[in-house]
Amino acid sequence: MSDATAIRWRKHGRDRLYVKTTDGTQLGWHDLLTGDDHIDVHDHAAAYNAAVTAWKQAELVPAAPMTSPEPVWDDLATRPAGALARQRAVELREAAPVRTLIQRVLGVHSDERAWRIGADGEEKVAAQLTKLARADSQWRFLHAVDVGERGSDIDHVVIGPGGVFTLNAKHHPHAKLWVGGNTFMVNGIKHPYIYNSRFEAARASKLLTAACEMPVRVTGVVVPVGADDIKIEKPPDDVYVVNRMALVRWFKNWPPVLDEATIAKVFEVARRSTTWTPVSNRRVVS
Repeated sequence: MSDATAIRWRKHGRDRLYVKTTDGTQLGWHDLLTGDDHIDVHDHAAAYNAAVTAWKQAELVPAAPMTSPEPVWDDLATRPAGALARQRAVELREAAPVRTLIQRVLGVHSDERAWRIGADGEEKVAAQLTKLARADSQWRFLHAVDVGERGSDIDHVVIGPGGVFTLNAKHHPHAKLWVGGNTFMVNGIKHPYIYNSRFEAARASKLLTAACEMPVRVTGVVVPVGADDIKIEKPPDDVYVVNRMALVRWFKNWPPVLDEATIAKVFEVARRSTTWTPVSNRRVVS
């Protein structure tokens, strides 16, 4: 067995060490808050324990004095689409693997399925954004942007000549959708997607305006994914509903309102995790 290494992971109130070998085999994880161990490969418990102990001993070494007052931040530009939703699905599956398997076999609409399907939808939207960037390199985007400390996140933040947008992907395979003003119906059931998108855009505008030290207007967009039928009886006043497959054309049709320098400035600020969340408990993602 190759040597094992412990890597720290902190998110949504959790603080863990994930232990893997150099060839990628996961040996388990250690809960830094409770001290509990979750060992996956018991034959190599010694390697697991050695990696956890080595990490803890290294953390006791005094850190070198900081030479810069700039806070440490995660680079959100490296984060894949659906990362946070996928992580939540994994956590639910790990907490109850047998129940999750049974629910999948029976087609039960569980919380694990909801997060997993949601992550799939975000990845499908990201594929369209990649096409947009290939067509016009001025368009830039971020995925799975966590906001605040209560587990909220923005599926996609898009920045380009047409402005700044927050996209809320809604994956409803084979569903029938109906939109009338502030009402959004999925198979006859009302969902607060318009309200949530409006709130999300307003919150992003406030945070980006403060961090950029200039006004940043943000437009909210709900992006249906996988629906069989979408009927927009009356468009919302300040939120757009755009089918995933129409995104590229929709963005390209926006009249230019931001020049190249402004796009670069807003993106540089938006990619920093400290723009969206408090400085505490942050690390750089390589």
